[in-house]
Amino acid sequence: MVQLIVGLKGSGKTKKLVDLVRAAVNEETGDVVCIEKERKLTFDIPYQARLIDAGTYDIGSYEFLKGLICGVHAGNYDITHFFIDNFYKLVNDKSVESLETFLAWLDKFSANENISFVISLSVDAEALSDTVKKYMI
Repeated sequence: MVQLIVGLKGSGKTKKLVDLVRAAVNEETGDVVCIEKERKLTFDIPYQARLIDAGTYDIGSYEFLKGLICGVHAGNYDITHFFIDNFYKLVNDKSVESLETFLAWLDKFSANENISFVISLSVDAEALSDTVKKYMI
């Protein structure tokens, strides 16, 4: 399952994501991973969740992000949840078409590996296509 938390800056996306991380840690039996651009969530999410500072990897492209997700999963098959905060700070290409392609890949990966993904995305929901909007929560 892939879900998007969408809104403009200051709309509470990160708080909602942190609440979902806490719920996943408390209620689920698998491992939880949270990817962010900087270490701003260090004291907000439970220590049981694996926090990855993606800023140290200079991701930039969707292909690199796919590789990071696959690599983290390959190292731990017990992961049940991935959370990605401030998605557009990780990738350089902010086109709707690239986002659609990535979400289609992520949805397939999610179904095959039985992993839930929640992504916060700083963008006006009206600017998104119907293909992307179907993932919004």
